[in-house]
Amino acid sequence: MEGKKVEQFYTPPPKLGKWEGFRVFLWNSETGQFLGRTGASWAKILLFYVIFYAVLAGFFGAMLTVFYQTLDPNAPKWQLDKSLIGSNPGLGFRPMPPASNVESTLIWYKASDEGNFLHWTRELDKFLEEYQKPATSTNDAQKRMMCDYGKPPAPGKVCDVDMSMWGQCTKKNKYGYNKSAPCIFLKLNKIFGWKPEYYNDTKNLPGSMPDDLKDHIKQEEHANRLDTVWVSCSGENPADVENMGAIQYIPRRGFPGYYFPFINTPGYLSPLVAVFFEKPKYGVLINIECKAWAHNIIHDRFERRGSVHFELMVD
Repeated sequence: MEGKKVEQFYTPPPKLGKWEGFRVFLWNSETGQFLGRTGASWAKILLFYVIFYAVLAGFFGAMLTVFYQTLDPNAPKWQLDKSLIGSNPGLGFRPMPPASNVESTLIWYKASDEGNFLHWTRELDKFLEEYQKPATSTNDAQKRMMCDYGKPPAPGKVCDVDMSMWGQCTKKNKYGYNKSAPCIFLKLNKIFGWKPEYYNDTKNLPGSMPDDLKDHIKQEEHANRLDTVWVSCSGENPADVENMGAIQYIPRRGFPGYYFPFINTPGYLSPLVAVFFEKPKYGVLINIECKAWAHNIIHDRFERRGSVHFELMVD
């Protein structure tokens, strides 16, 4: 019958079971589709993502390259007052308490029990390991030289730390921990480019400076050793002063000026001062505060600026 429209009806696909539908989704043999896509479709989408992530990685790499062009690998971009750490160095002490008690500043041990004080001597062994290396052991060590007042390091060289002048505070003597006369090592925190302003005028020393340190500085004036960041340690309270007993500063009472400034020269070693406690009172907790002294070191006990606090207890 001409002119008569042939009506076509949509025939729904056959109903498939759950597992049968899943099998067809994985691979449809009639259409050649895998996971709902033909091979050509999968090739196109994979090519798109390869190009997309390649461009993204290239852009990120280019931006990173541009960023690194603005940095000096040997010096921080922001220094001294422009940096986060500022220009006021603090003091650090060694040995440190165990990692399980990282917030503690207590050095507590029993001198008669080697297993009890072994942690502290091992910590010092580890800390001083870099200082013990001979000048021929590493390239960095070969850049070290013995300096003195009036004899600063040569260009490209750094000052060595002479470990032969440490008296009781040596590994051989177990740093005095076996004799209830421990050594605590102090170091000035490194700040790139920081130069100390020394107390070269012995007639205008600060009133807050301990009298014994003032007398020591006046004695050092005759030896032309005033270019030093001085160190003082004392008990925080009158009872602590009495319980602390006599102390010695080894090898000298401060950090010599020829170690400054720190400019990240390979092989650089921070200068050290060992505080030798000759006979602290047994079984008593002693609060001790040590300070570094220079015109441009500000002391703040609450924020521990220019100083360090620790407790000592020997049983």
